[in-house]
Amino acid sequence: MNSRTARIADALRTQLWPVPAIAVLVALALGTVLPALDAALDTKLPGNISGFLFGGGPDAARAVLQAIAGSLITVTSLTFSLTVVTLQLASSQFSPRVLRTFAADKFVHYTLALFMSAFAFALTVLRTVRSASGPTAGFVPEISVTLAFLLSIASILGLVLFLAHLTREIRAETMMQRVADETRATLERCFPPDRAPWRPAPPAGPGFIRIEAARTGFLTSVDYQELIRLAVAEGAVIRIDKTPGSSVIQGVPFATAWPLDSSLEFDLETAKRLAKGSTKAIHTGSERTHVQDVAFGFRQLVDVAARALSPGVNDPTTAVHVLGHLSGLLCQLPARMPGTQCLMDEQNRVRVVLTLPELADLLDLSMAQPRLYGTSDPEVAERLLELLQELSWSDHAGSYRPVILHQAQNMETAIKSAGHLPQKTAELLESARALVAANTEQLPPSASSL
Repeated sequence: MNSRTARIADALRTQLWPVPAIAVLVALALGTVLPALDAALDTKLPGNISGFLFGGGPDAARAVLQAIAGSLITVTSLTFSLTVVTLQLASSQFSPRVLRTFAADKFVHYTLALFMSAFAFALTVLRTVRSASGPTAGFVPEISVTLAFLLSIASILGLVLFLAHLTREIRAETMMQRVADETRATLERCFPPDRAPWRPAPPAGPGFIRIEAARTGFLTSVDYQELIRLAVAEGAVIRIDKTPGSSVIQGVPFATAWPLDSSLEFDLETAKRLAKGSTKAIHTGSERTHVQDVAFGFRQLVDVAARALSPGVNDPTTAVHVLGHLSGLLCQLPARMPGTQCLMDEQNRVRVVLTLPELADLLDLSMAQPRLYGTSDPEVAERLLELLQELSWSDHAGSYRPVILHQAQNMETAIKSAGHLPQKTAELLESARALVAANTEQLPPSASSL
């Protein structure tokens, strides 16, 4: 899936209207075609089948369809109201940035689609019911009315399941798991297990130019194929200096380009084409998304932990659970070599340099606010130290010892000033110092002096 397709799919996935709208269109088409099929099969169905179909006259059919349509529009309004209330609770209890997660709930989409399609079908079939008047024979679309009845029964069951689903969705554990799953999927896209070995990004050449952003917003995705095509066509190397999720400002540089041949310089027309093409290859929006923004899921989880640790909420247990999910995500990173990625042309020459978050960035994002707001709670402090221990264990090659060492030293400093009881302070400091000692071993002199 390319960047444009992924971006459109994510936009549709996080909207409430696409699935219900499609269901209503299908219901309208079915409500138009099925009565015609009823008319063609009238009196031709075997008795063992017609016995299961609606057997009332035109007045009874109208009453049934009117009751179905009236009740379903009321149920649909109730469902929308409950969904809006859930979104408000999620925004105030967890973080405004988790609303996309709730809005992308497929169960809510399908439930609304069922209610609205059943209402539209019943209303469409209602217009085809005719009473006998003079020479005109009455017509009751038996199959259509029976299907409307079945849809109404399914809607009743759907409402019960929706209420049960809603009570589960507003739980913090469910929300955290969903955010973690979305973040894990983003990690798979951006840092796949078969990712090319890391190589240092080339420095900008002497004839470099800065490319300014045409729009203000969050960098949501980058079209890799388009950037490679542009770089090859113009004989250039293009470096995107902003990570996905960063804020880009109109008129402020977001990328750098320089000639592949360091002895050359870009002429004015080439510089214009590079600026125009690079601007088209990036996509900005009013909010961050999970398409290519690895750090967004970490940000959502950290926000939930920070809200839980606020004096008005004071829920350290939720913060501890968040740190468990963050640890699970971080421990996948050492083997995936996160960070800057270089894209090659057919001659294996670097053409595009993508700035992606390093493990140090994501670890600091995961640790900074929980350490600031939660170190005074012994359980949170212990879970922060456990997170570093788990990450150290997952770093089999020892490539990230300096990063873990830096965070362990920060934890040691924070614990000293946290004001715990002397015994608890001693226990926490012992764990922190053990981490420092374990990650100082086998470090090169330059790293151990950091």
